[in-house]
Amino acid sequence: MNHDHVHAIRTVQDLGLRLSNMDLSELDVSVHPPFTDLRSVQTVIEDRVLPLALGAQHCHSQDEGAFTGEVAPPMLVRLGVRYVIVGHSERRALFGQTDAEVAAILRAVLRHGMTPIVCVGETEDEREQGLTEDRLVEQTSAALAGLPAQHVAALVVAYEPIWAIGTGRTASAEDAQSACAHLRSVISRLSDADAADAVRIQYGGSVRPDNTAELMAQPDVDGLLVGGASLEAASFAAIVRSAGGEAEV
Repeated sequence: MNHDHVHAIRTVQDLGLRLSNMDLSELDVSVHPPFTDLRSVQTVIEDRVLPLALGAQHCHSQDEGAFTGEVAPPMLVRLGVRYVIVGHSERRALFGQTDAEVAAILRAVLRHGMTPIVCVGETEDEREQGLTEDRLVEQTSAALAGLPAQHVAALVVAYEPIWAIGTGRTASAEDAQSACAHLRSVISRLSDADAADAVRIQYGGSVRPDNTAELMAQPDVDGLLVGGASLEAASFAAIVRSAGGEAEV
């Protein structure tokens, strides 16, 4: 919940300038502003032909209805949204979003041709009790159960340890790799090996320019879900450049 539409426009314009000469052929970069900024950011991306995809932070599982304050998937489609974050830890922890609701939203996003970024991760207490893998199995199984393999293959799954969200604490590269590899094995059991190989698994949790390269070097970390560091164009561009293996700005 940052940036009004004016600030969002300026940030995305600045980001576009910083990335304009970068080869992004090997990267997919999306920005996920608040709902009130989506139309403004869409216009900037399209008018300036920026190498960015538009994403949303959340949506409802129903296409319409008496759900005051919610935003329906078809509304996002009309704005050119391509990615939707589903089950972010803050939605789960602060707004009581259940595994069943996450599964319903995931399917609604798929139904309308957008790509879900499905978030899973453990709390600090669960980590200290050695329950990280169990929690990842529970959340991933609830989200993906019954999905056709071709849908699973097209997903993005984000491992975001809750204890690292907005705290400045980051999982070590080894911890991130271990969790992402575990997720891939869980997905293989839930679906099949081809889907598990194809699905993109991200790490999210206090990602910064100075830890991007090490995280991205891990074999099962396919991308990054960037939080606070994406609020400033300079730091976000530096992360993108590091992820793409280019020199820092």
